[in-house]
Amino acid sequence: MNARETIEAYYSALRAGDPLAPFFASDGDRSVVKFGISEQLVGTDTVRAGLRAQTETTMDWTVDSHALRVTDREDYAWFSDAVELCWTDAEGKVRHEYDTRWSGTLEATGEAREWQFVGMHVSTADDLTQ
Repeated sequence: MNARETIEAYYSALRAGDPLAPFFASDGDRSVVKFGISEQLVGTDTVRAGLRAQTETTMDWTVDSHALRVTDREDYAWFSDAVELCWTDAEGKVRHEYDTRWSGTLEATGEAREWQFVGMHVSTADDLTQ
């Protein structure tokens, strides 16, 4: 998979409720970071725990990419996107809907040059207090 295909596979895994942790670098010495709409996760273990909790407490994801741009150079890639992002809490009571902005960095790791996220940032211009 190239970097673009990895990002698209991440979106598909999110929609399907599949594990997301494998998409993030696992080297303990890395400063892997993931910023979500309302969270900041730093370090591989923290990112993976946050992703597990997200998968366990949410369902029915919509992830509609509208402007994916990916640039790769040798072992690194960066991306940006505008994504319509929606999900429902695990009890099926509250539906969240946001127009989001995504950016991030990936690294090709190992002999297989598997692309993994080392940084991801998701934000919205929406007022979260409503």
